[in-house]
Amino acid sequence: MGHETDIDPELGEVLFEVVVVGNAVKCSALDPRTNTEVCVVGSAYTSPYSLKMNALRKLKRVLRKNASV
Repeated sequence: MGHETDIDPELGEVLFEVVVVGNAVKCSALDPRTNTEVCVVGSAYTSPYSLKMNALRKLKRVLRKNASV
């Protein structure tokens, strides 16, 4: 299990967690300001960077959707 913090110019701080579960990897992205969390799952052979970028895109999409509601 790994915890990392990366900075996105639009969002500011985003927390990532990557967990290997058998032949799959679960990557969670959390926006600490809104406490919004999303998860993506991929193959264990997928690079952690790719999973993080997919989770970041999903987080941005969810935040935009929640802001327009």
